[in-house]
Amino acid sequence: MKELHSQMNRKTYYISMLTIIALMLSGLVLSTTELNGVTVGYVVHCLCITVLTVCLLLYPKVETFPFRLSIILMGFAYFYTLSFLYPQSWTTYILICLLPALAILFYDLKLFYLSLILNGILILITFGYNLLYNQENEYAYIHTDVVGNFINIMGSQVILFLIFHLTFSRMRKQELYFEQLQQSERLKMIAHLTAAVAHEIRNPVTVVRGFLQLYREDASFEQPVRNKFALMIDELNTVEQVTSQFLTLAKPNRELRPEKVDVKEVLEGVTGLLSSYAMLSNKHMEVQVEEDCIILINTIEFKQLLINLIKNALEASDAGTTVQVTTKREKQWVEMRITDQGSGMTEEEVKSLGTPFYSLKTNGTGLGLMICYNIVEKYEGTIEYHSAKGQGTSVTIRFLAKTD
Repeated sequence: MKELHSQMNRKTYYISMLTIIALMLSGLVLSTTELNGVTVGYVVHCLCITVLTVCLLLYPKVETFPFRLSIILMGFAYFYTLSFLYPQSWTTYILICLLPALAILFYDLKLFYLSLILNGILILITFGYNLLYNQENEYAYIHTDVVGNFINIMGSQVILFLIFHLTFSRMRKQELYFEQLQQSERLKMIAHLTAAVAHEIRNPVTVVRGFLQLYREDASFEQPVRNKFALMIDELNTVEQVTSQFLTLAKPNRELRPEKVDVKEVLEGVTGLLSSYAMLSNKHMEVQVEEDCIILINTIEFKQLLINLIKNALEASDAGTTVQVTTKREKQWVEMRITDQGSGMTEEEVKSLGTPFYSLKTNGTGLGLMICYNIVEKYEGTIEYHSAKGQGTSVTIRFLAKTD
């Protein structure tokens, strides 16, 4: 319930919770007329209200799974206590049927399934108790039609499951749409920024680099000074590379047309190109490619995609390890998987991949991987990262296979 961080929503939350607390207290006051003195059940009723009140009021400040679970369990304890203390109030069973719906408020899938299973078990126990041990027939509304009541109660759980499942799916789709919208806005921002400054940066950089190259070849300078010129030229080359990536994002080449590409042929060329780069850092590549893997894509962009992803895998790998590149045909898809044995990433880091200016490299900009995402999206493919800390990373790219 991240919406509680909004001041208006938090105010609405507190008003709603105070109303619920007032209703629970009014029920406690009315119950004194039905119970003969202070009984154990009355004390349990008071404790449930007290603990539940504290949990509800503190929740906006402690939004954690254990705290949400505590609220759900206290809700179960409260309503099941009412059903045993006041058997003549048949409406309590309606509230018991709706208990798993509390998890919907927290937008928590695991909590909902846990609530649904727990409620089903408790309903079975309650029904069994009422049928086998309740000889005074205090639950007359259940005994009148045991089978019908049981079917209706279990049916209500099925309906809650369908409501939650459909609602959760729709909310996930909305989250995905919102993330895509944010990504689109970032791309627009970069495009505007690039159009304004990219050429203005490249022109002076080109002039400065030219003079530095002349000074580096000038014998009148001592070798240590000329080495510093070479270092400055390398840094200017980095600036040039970043600027080129900006231009690629802002003004993609519309002349690049898709064509039939043999994945095996292109992949062998790319891995051959990067093999020397891998050997320099004592790393290895293992390539397995099936035949008949043909896709419709521009060859230049496809090579750019593979080079970026394989180079990232090599840079993330430890010395002496192997980067595995496999390609196979999966029904109508051609699937390429690049797996490294590096340090891996957390779930939050994986979610941030493809975001401009987000990179786990010391001198990275995040633009290279962003270009990869754009290429995959352009040709209606998919790209998925799977990683865990200490277990390496695997990236899977899929494109529709070209059959004719």
